[in-house]
Amino acid sequence: MSKIRVGVVGVGHLGYHHARNYAALEDVALTGVVDSDVERRAKASRDFNAPGFATVAELLAAGVDAVSVAAPTTAHAAVTFELLEAGVDVLVEKPIAATVAQAETMVAAAASRGRILQVGHIERFNGAVMALMQAVADPKFIECHRLSPYPNRGHDVSVVLDLMIHDLDIVIALVRSPIVSLDAVGVAVFSPSEDIANVRIRFASGCVANLTCSRVAVERMRKIRVFSNDAYYSTDYSEQEVLSYRKKPGPVPPGVSPMLHIDVEPLAVVRDEPLKLELASFVRCVRERTRPVVSGEDGLAALRVARDIVDFIREHP
Repeated sequence: MSKIRVGVVGVGHLGYHHARNYAALEDVALTGVVDSDVERRAKASRDFNAPGFATVAELLAAGVDAVSVAAPTTAHAAVTFELLEAGVDVLVEKPIAATVAQAETMVAAAASRGRILQVGHIERFNGAVMALMQAVADPKFIECHRLSPYPNRGHDVSVVLDLMIHDLDIVIALVRSPIVSLDAVGVAVFSPSEDIANVRIRFASGCVANLTCSRVAVERMRKIRVFSNDAYYSTDYSEQEVLSYRKKPGPVPPGVSPMLHIDVEPLAVVRDEPLKLELASFVRCVRERTRPVVSGEDGLAALRVARDIVDFIREHP
C-alpha cells in the first residue's frame, strides 16, 4: 500500500502536533512542513525528519497528496484555496475561516474540484463524545460548560470562536434540527472581544441548548450534559468519561428514595489521543475518498452559528 504524502502548513503550538502524529502514522509520509518563522520551521523539520519550507508553493513543488492547515485563522481561506486549486485534500483547523463568506468559498472550491475538506473540530474524536453520539437519539435539553484560565494565545478573537465553537459543532451534530432562535450575552474582561459568553439556542425539534464558555475561569471545566426522555448523560471531555443515568423499570417501591431508583452506568469509551484519531481518520478519507466525520459543510454550519452569536452579543450590549 503506497503511503499518503502529507504536509503541514503552520507548525506553531497545534501544527507541531499535527506533524508529530503524521510522522508516527505507518501509511503516511510526512513530505514537509511550512512556516514563515525560521525557528519553528527548523524545529519541526529536525524533530520529524521532514523538509522545511517557507511557502505553500514550495511544499506543492515537492509533491503532496493532503495537507493540514494549522496557520492563523485569518490565513485559512487563502492557504486552503491554494491547496485545493492544486488538487490537494485539506484538513483545516477550526474555525474553518475568519468569515462565513470565506468558508462558503472554501466549501464550494472543494466540491467543484472533487477534493476532501475536513475541519479540525477535534472534540468529535474524543472517545467520550464518540460514545455520547452513539447513545443519544432524541435530546431535549443540552447544557455545555467550557471554562479555562486566560490563555497565552488565541485571545485575538471572541471566546465564542475560540472555545464555544467546539461545543456548537457537537450540539448541532447531536440535535440535527434547524435553529429557530437564540439569545446570547458576552463580557470582555482582558481582551478587546468577549472573554465570557453564554447562549441559549432553541431548535425546531423543541430541544434547547444552553452553552457557557469562559477563558477567565479559575478552574478548567469541559463538560456536556444531555437530557432525553429516557436518560440523562453526563460527559467529561477531559476525563473522557460518560455516565448514563436511567430510571429503573416500574414504579418506585414504597419507602424507597426515588434517587435510589436510578441506574448509573459508565458508557464504554475508547481512550486515545483525539488528534491522532482525527488525523488517522483524515488520511483514511483521503485514501478511500469518503466524507469526513467533520466536513467543510459541518465547519461552515458551526461558524455560521458562532458568528450569529457574536453578532447578537454586540447588537445587544
